[in-house]
Amino acid sequence: MQRSNKWAVAAAVAVLASGCQKQAEPGPAVAAADGAFAASLQERLLDAKPGDVIEIPAGRHQFERSLTLRADGVTLRGAGMDKTVLSFKGQKAGAEGLLVNGDNFTIENLTIEDSRGDGLKISESEHITIRGIKVQWTGGPSTKNGAYGIYPVLTKDVLIENTISIGASDAGIYVGQSDGVIVRDSRAEQNVAGIEVENTRNADVYNNVATGNTGGILVFNMPGLSQQGANIRVFNNKVIANNHANFGAKGTPVASVPAGSGVVINSNDDIEVFDNEIRDNATANIIVSSVYSTGYKDSSASASFDPYPERIYIHNNTLSGGGDSPDGLDLKAMKVATFGLTGNFPDVLWDGYFNANRVVDGVRMGPQICLRDVNGVINADGPGGYKNPSKDLKPFDCELPRLPAIDLKRG
Repeated sequence: MQRSNKWAVAAAVAVLASGCQKQAEPGPAVAAADGAFAASLQERLLDAKPGDVIEIPAGRHQFERSLTLRADGVTLRGAGMDKTVLSFKGQKAGAEGLLVNGDNFTIENLTIEDSRGDGLKISESEHITIRGIKVQWTGGPSTKNGAYGIYPVLTKDVLIENTISIGASDAGIYVGQSDGVIVRDSRAEQNVAGIEVENTRNADVYNNVATGNTGGILVFNMPGLSQQGANIRVFNNKVIANNHANFGAKGTPVASVPAGSGVVINSNDDIEVFDNEIRDNATANIIVSSVYSTGYKDSSASASFDPYPERIYIHNNTLSGGGDSPDGLDLKAMKVATFGLTGNFPDVLWDGYFNANRVVDGVRMGPQICLRDVNGVINADGPGGYKNPSKDLKPFDCELPRLPAIDLKRG
């Protein structure tokens, strides 16, 4: 998360434990590879030309420094997610496992383990395919793990599919400041943020599983970045029991995300959340919030930044459990005061910040947060200091046009 993030209604220390807190486990035993091959791979990447297909054979390949690719039109292919392993355990140099800056790049069928920083970072590139990739830290969740697992940023036309990320100390599968994105058929577990789409436009996130993270699926806009995101669909995902105690590094933005957050929409417009199974997230199954709940001062948001979530359509989800043990003393107190000791927050928690002067087609208009098939909502009254939360569902009784699908023409 490229932001400063301190939830105004959550305590600084995460206190929840998750039923999904198993340790990250390596795949099947992989034979040690020829050290000569590992030594030559960086040279092959540095010398790569458009059209090259670089095959990495089965085996565990050990590296002491980052790998870097700066060429267009390259395919990097392993023998299988659990057969080809690039291990950076004990890495001595470089911030990432693999850093890529090149268009028309495909990476598939391999695992990246125990990088000192981000596992796979792809920056300022177009037409990217990430398929059959696992990034994990084998020692389990730890503040010492790298921040991001799979990390395309400032990219266009990105497909992420059949991937796994485990143990990232920020976000497992993250797409930032990008345009035209599909994240599908993937799994994020035991990360602080499971799947995060930040300041990104035109994205579909579907058929994924996010479980055992601090927060499951995050759709964020934050000020001070290259663009503001919008037009994002989150559907057909399983977002279950994301209650892991927050292990983000102290002082980093992600360190203040409340444990027990299912789907979180922050300062984003034109978001559709539908046909998901969202359950047993102990703070709330769905959170809708403004940047003002993340600790940013009003002055930190530029004049062009819209801090309010608007045109949010949440419908046809299967929602159950959750909201029974929110993270943070303020949220706990609100829950008890509003729903009693044995009660729980409803499915949707909204911080209550909105643009009171918003006008659409000459008519004063609310934020258009439209809810269908939910077991209630709580407006936390952020603007009023969280003193008068409301359970009134009527302001959310609306519908919005469905958003179009993203077509990357990958088949």
